[in-house]
Amino acid sequence: MTEIEERLTAIEMKLAFMEDFVRQIQEVAVEQAKTIDMLKKENKLISDRLRDMSDYLEGDVPNRKPPHY
Repeated sequence: MTEIEERLTAIEMKLAFMEDFVRQIQEVAVEQAKTIDMLKKENKLISDRLRDMSDYLEGDVPNRKPPHY
């Protein structure tokens, strides 16, 4: 094997490893995007529930200051 063939083989091997690495990173990015979407939905649900509970409990607070204070 000549020096050029050896260098070409080394470059091809590095390229194959890099392609595999990029594929793995893409898979991780897709999973993270799914997780982020799920967490956003959960966060909105919890926020809405907390707002509803707060609104419900405000009616039970006696002598509450008027909003202009």
